[in-house]
Amino acid sequence: MSDNKELLISSKTIYQGKIVNLRVDEVSLPDGKTTDREVVEHAGAVAIVPVNEKGDLLLVKQYRYAVGMTLLEIPAGKLIPGEDYASCAERELIEETGYKASNLKHMISIYSTPGFTNEQIHLFLATDLTLKKQNLDEDEFIDVETVSMKEALGMILSGEICDAKSVTGILTVLSFQKE
Repeated sequence: MSDNKELLISSKTIYQGKIVNLRVDEVSLPDGKTTDREVVEHAGAVAIVPVNEKGDLLLVKQYRYAVGMTLLEIPAGKLIPGEDYASCAERELIEETGYKASNLKHMISIYSTPGFTNEQIHLFLATDLTLKKQNLDEDEFIDVETVSMKEALGMILSGEICDAKSVTGILTVLSFQKE
């Protein structure tokens, strides 16, 4: 397999925001030609697959402005600079669902959309859950729903659960159960 690496010539930041930055890089292609690459920079994130004592999933339901619809997802959130992945997962799980996990296990890490962003999501399995208190950010409006693993698989196949981190997280947990 050849590397086909692209080499950076120049970079210009176009936008700096709370969640993402956007830059345009001029790169040299393997054949010597040049082109521009638009890159959305992201601090990284975690996503958590919370499984209760019955083996059911806790999912969050929230309106997602970017796609203009309410989605059913696994809890997730952005890393704070300097924060380790497990601490972020613990924080986000309590914030979004109100549950604390006694057992938090890193499963896999994925790039959400490497064609235009460097966002990496670290997926965790959360078990031994204890209800505490949901602590949403002031701009979050989230409902928590419980679904069985079988229901979740059906929702993935029907397109009801359709975001990449949730599909990946749920299918990863299901694949662990098959072992």
